[in-house]
Amino acid sequence: MFERSAKHQSTVPNHVAIIMDGNGRWAAKRMLPRVFGHREGVKVFKRIVRQCADLQVRILTVYAFSTENQGRPPDEVSFLMDLMEKTFRTEIDELCREGVRVCLLGDRQGFSKRVKELWESAEEQTRGGNRLTLNVAFNYGGRREIVDAARRLARRVHNGELDADCLSEELFANNLYTSNLADPDLVIRTGGEFRMSNFLLWQAAYAEWYFTDVLWPDFSDEHLLEAFAEYERRERRFGRISEDRG
Repeated sequence: MFERSAKHQSTVPNHVAIIMDGNGRWAAKRMLPRVFGHREGVKVFKRIVRQCADLQVRILTVYAFSTENQGRPPDEVSFLMDLMEKTFRTEIDELCREGVRVCLLGDRQGFSKRVKELWESAEEQTRGGNRLTLNVAFNYGGRREIVDAARRLARRVHNGELDADCLSEELFANNLYTSNLADPDLVIRTGGEFRMSNFLLWQAAYAEWYFTDVLWPDFSDEHLLEAFAEYERRERRFGRISEDRG
C-alpha cells in the first residue's frame, strides 16, 4: 500500500486526472434514480480533492460532464447543471481556505449567464490558491478542444501574426484549455470501462492509465492510494528504451 512519506515524495503524481464513472450504475444497483448516484459522486469528489491536496498533488483534473453528456435525458442534464452550480456555490469559501485554485475546462457557450458568472466568480475568488489546481472538465470534449486550438492558431496565421512553419507541439499545447499546465502523469478511470471517452486526448498521450471496476460513489481514500501505488511501480519511458534493458 502506498503511504505518504518523505521516501515517496518524488513518486506522488504531479498531475492526476480522473474520469469519475459509474454514478448511474451505482444508483441502479440500489434501485434508485440516477440522480442519487450523482449526489453520492459529489461527496466522493469533495473528499478526493482534499486527499489530493493533503498528498501534495499539484494538479487535479476531473471529468465532470462531457459534451456528449448533453445527449442524456433533459431532466438528468438539468439536474447535473443544478448540482454543479449548487456544489460550487456552497464549497467555494472552503476551497479558498484550503488554497485550491479552481479552473473550468470546457465550452462555456452553452451555459446560462448565471452559470457563466458562477464560473468566473469561482476562478477569480480562488486565483491565489497555490496548494492545488483543480481543473473541472465540464461541457468538455477533447476533440472540440483540439479543434478550438487549431482555429485560434489558424486565425493568427491568416492575420499574419504567425508563420505556419513555426507551429510546434509546444505552441499548439499552449492554445489548449490546459495552457501552461503540466500534462497528467496518471489518469484514473473508475467504473470498469476501458476507454478514453474524449478526455484529454492531447495531454494524456504519455500518461499512465489506471482502470478500476470500483464505481465512483464507492471510490475511497484507499482506492486512490492503490492507484498511486500502481503508478509508483510503473516505469515511464516516454517512447524510449528502459535503462534496465541496456
